[in-house]
Amino acid sequence: MTTLTTTQLLYNLPFLLLCASNFFFSASFQMLIPELPDHLTSLGGADYKGYIIALFTLTAGISRPFSGKLTDTVGRVPIMVFGSLVCVLCSAFYPFMTTIFGFLLLRLCHGFSTGFKPTATAAYVADVVSIERRGEAMSAIGISSSIGYSIGPVFGSWITEGFGFTGLCVLSSVSALLSVVILVRNMEETLTERQPFSLKLLKINRFDIFSIAAMPTFIVQFLVSFASGASLTLIPDYSKQIGIANKGLFFAVFTAASLVIRLVASKSSDKYGRVIVLRWATLTTIVSMTILAFFPTYWAFILASIIYGIGWGLSTPTLQAWAVDLVSQENRGRGLATMFIALEAGIGFGAWASQELYRNDPLKMSLPFQVSACMAVLALIYLFFRKK
Repeated sequence: MTTLTTTQLLYNLPFLLLCASNFFFSASFQMLIPELPDHLTSLGGADYKGYIIALFTLTAGISRPFSGKLTDTVGRVPIMVFGSLVCVLCSAFYPFMTTIFGFLLLRLCHGFSTGFKPTATAAYVADVVSIERRGEAMSAIGISSSIGYSIGPVFGSWITEGFGFTGLCVLSSVSALLSVVILVRNMEETLTERQPFSLKLLKINRFDIFSIAAMPTFIVQFLVSFASGASLTLIPDYSKQIGIANKGLFFAVFTAASLVIRLVASKSSDKYGRVIVLRWATLTTIVSMTILAFFPTYWAFILASIIYGIGWGLSTPTLQAWAVDLVSQENRGRGLATMFIALEAGIGFGAWASQELYRNDPLKMSLPFQVSACMAVLALIYLFFRKK
């Protein structure tokens, strides 16, 4: 396993191919998000919209300890491939789920994709990049995700208008399949001491579930991710309430802003420190959620999506780099899994709680975003008690 130093080329062909795989994976599941609430409503499940994200993140969170352990034993590439294959299969089956129960069960299964792929991807990046460039590398791989997040929702809405929900699902499945092809044909395994997969590796103890060393990232990630769960659940309805036809616009602007900030500030956490950058990122989350809560207008909506994208673009790679910083090399998968468990738990709890607060009542739309801002305030307070 060769680690890049500060003077070596980061953006070589293998790294760029990994970014391409990440792009297709991210676009695959993100393009579905704006259309799923309406599809579930058409099945008679309007009251269950909060479960679209909550169930997805539930299995993603549950699978993190397994993905972390398997990433550190079986290898990075096989786990990335498995995560992408889950997207291929689940996306293809959505049109065949014609009941509320079947749809929600499939969402539960779909969550395994993000439970496995991002953990192994982040560990792979940490293997091949030195600590001096770790934040920059995590930002770069995050840019590929941001492009997928940005293009996916808008393009998905266009496809749905022209080819219906089935056409959207086919495109989502094909996108994930391209991610698999890139990984299988081009990625060289970086884990040197590998074990063949066996069922005994699925036996998890308490040390496999959480890395105590990485708990600071768990706390911050959980608190700021509540806002993401609220946004993913409510923005489609919020968009319609203020007269925006394309339900993917918020996600497109948000991820475009995330992409830009990653490009211009990719080295910020390497230069100024993880905690300093996270303080600023958390502040932007507070501001954006406050705007959504109290200013339901078109331009305030756009401004909030930009500010939120800036915060997400700063926090995501910084938290990943910080998680790797805090653990030993042989426990990178577990450390990253701990941080990702918080991500899924925060999004899932935020999605569920937001729908419970909202209850499809336009007059209550503001409340979930107020709660999201308060959760981010708690994260900011915690970060001010942390050393640089």
